[in-house]
Amino acid sequence: MGIPPARAARVLWFLPTHGDGRYLATAEGSRAVDLSYLAQIAGAADRLGYYGVLLPTGRSCEDSWVIASALVPLTRRLRFLVAFRPGLVSPAVAARMAASLDRISDGRLMINVVTGGDPVENEGDGLFLSHAARYEVTREFLEAWKRLMGGSRLDYAGAHIRIGGGRLVFPPVQKPHPPLYFGGSSDAGIAVAAELVDAYLTWGEPPSNVAEKLMRVATAAANCGRQLSYGIRLHAIVRETEAEAWRAAEDLIRHLDDTTIGAAQQVFARMDSVGQKRMAALHGGRRDQLEISPHLWAGVGLVRGGAGTALVGDAETVAERMREYMALGIDHFIMSGYPHLEEAYRFAELVLPRLPLQHAAGSPAGGWQSGPFGEMIANAAMPGRPVPSLPTAAGNF
Repeated sequence: MGIPPARAARVLWFLPTHGDGRYLATAEGSRAVDLSYLAQIAGAADRLGYYGVLLPTGRSCEDSWVIASALVPLTRRLRFLVAFRPGLVSPAVAARMAASLDRISDGRLMINVVTGGDPVENEGDGLFLSHAARYEVTREFLEAWKRLMGGSRLDYAGAHIRIGGGRLVFPPVQKPHPPLYFGGSSDAGIAVAAELVDAYLTWGEPPSNVAEKLMRVATAAANCGRQLSYGIRLHAIVRETEAEAWRAAEDLIRHLDDTTIGAAQQVFARMDSVGQKRMAALHGGRRDQLEISPHLWAGVGLVRGGAGTALVGDAETVAERMREYMALGIDHFIMSGYPHLEEAYRFAELVLPRLPLQHAAGSPAGGWQSGPFGEMIANAAMPGRPVPSLPTAAGNF
């Protein structure tokens, strides 16, 4: 069986709730995590026409549910892909959390289910489970959660989860529930995806690797009588010329030394995530072989876990690489760039107009016009009807 090519894409941005900066692995040019800055990024993503934003989970991040709840009133169209880890709260509590956030956002919640990761971090959160057991918990969790979100009274007895007389009183806006996104490269992860989620996510591997993985997932889903949608998580370093883009890539990691890279790679090596091992294998901890596929650069993964690759090039080149992934069936792109505020604008202005989108992009600025003293400025289009202002969080967008 084959996966049909995606005719149009949904492009999301990333909300850096762990902090941001101009360079990797240095305090120089860094930006603190605060609500004002996160509101700026979310407001920019909303205005620029991104489909949504991903909020990560983990002990190094601000809580994804709390931040999403704070930003919902400051945005109009933006969807929030909120990451959470099964096993840390019960499915019944998670169902109430999800239904509440879906209601207050008027149906703008999406959920990213995170099972893999760092065993040391998991134990710090009270989760003492093997790789296999975590996926067992995820399966039971999602079975129970979906039944609750669908309105069923629930009695559930699994190996890890038990619920007696569970019920969700206030239902979500989206029926039967907000969409479930999930990534897992192991056989256990693919089995869970095939049976229980709506969209399968992969990190940014070379297209041939992605094609092989997606085919495994699609085959497993077909065996369950299901079809999934597919997404990819990538960074982007896009400039007006290819030479500028590659200089920006090198500049991003200019503060890295071998000691810093080695320490990061040791942390990644202790993880039992198959996806993380695949990411690490792309560069092997070496900075002299980072272009692992045309315009796909693994420099971010030298010191960042999870998504470690970036598309690098001019706008048309980056758009073309994205269209190659669309030809494999990818219809969701979760993008990011350092720093995330400026790069959200850059990517939206340079790349989004070159892609077929399933969602409305931001309003074009128009041509140019003369200012009061003869200077040439942008925005020839006159303002339309004023839009009611939104409350802001401790500062402006």
